[in-house]
Amino acid sequence: MEEVYKPIWLSIVGNVLLALLKLVIGFLYSSIALISDGVHSLSDVITSVIGYAGIRISSKPPDQSHPFGHSRFEPLVAFLIGEALLIGAYEIGRDSVYRLLRGEVIDVNSIMLGVTFLSILAKEAMFRYSVHVGRKLNSQILIADAYHHRSDSLSSLAVLVGLGAQRLGFRYGDALAGLVVAVFLMKVSLDVILQNIGYLTGQAPSFEVCEEIKKRALGVPNVLGVHDLRAHYVGNKLHVELHIEVPPELTLKEAHDISEEVKKRVEEIPEVDRTFVHVDIKGITE
Repeated sequence: MEEVYKPIWLSIVGNVLLALLKLVIGFLYSSIALISDGVHSLSDVITSVIGYAGIRISSKPPDQSHPFGHSRFEPLVAFLIGEALLIGAYEIGRDSVYRLLRGEVIDVNSIMLGVTFLSILAKEAMFRYSVHVGRKLNSQILIADAYHHRSDSLSSLAVLVGLGAQRLGFRYGDALAGLVVAVFLMKVSLDVILQNIGYLTGQAPSFEVCEEIKKRALGVPNVLGVHDLRAHYVGNKLHVELHIEVPPELTLKEAHDISEEVKKRVEEIPEVDRTFVHVDIKGITE
């Protein structure tokens, strides 16, 4: 199995087991916090399946209908994952507010606390593995899915604190824990959505990345200057256009070889997919 798919399959299997465990215990003891956390884990299953499909589509080679490849499908799917998180935040927040307004309370036992603690450990482990592979492969889907795990881990921590407080006598610990989960989920979802809107709309890279591109181009012998640098994201990868200035005494072949070396060095930057180099003769063309 390719490395990129392993975190997705771990996410699917792990979240199915955790969701079933939390939902069963939540319904058995009428805990809105555990039920909400279980729904959160169940939403992870759905988004992981979507993520798997997104990775499969985005890795397809260029074809007639998509001559620059299918990389934009990856941030599109990550954007949809963010939307799913936002919907989940609304549902959990609404149910928590209703329980607070109605003044409903529950009895908390050791089984509920144990299930929540197990969930925290499992989700944190899944987060660390997914984010490691996602950053290594520069996969926005894996990174978005990883932060879905982190949100679940932190929401379970809020549930653990809320249930623990309720067991110690605080009436609304369960409902308040559900509300904390909703607020955190909303922040994570908005971060994922905004980041991937940038990828989908051709956002420019950071100043540091642009400077690295210039540095690599100027590091090629006989490159006297760089101007008209433009770069934008196509999916989660960069397409770069730049003009280089070379001495007028060079032959056409020498100028061509320099442009190819610039292209090679710039495309060694992990984020860069394609580089288009235009050659200008110093003092003659612009």
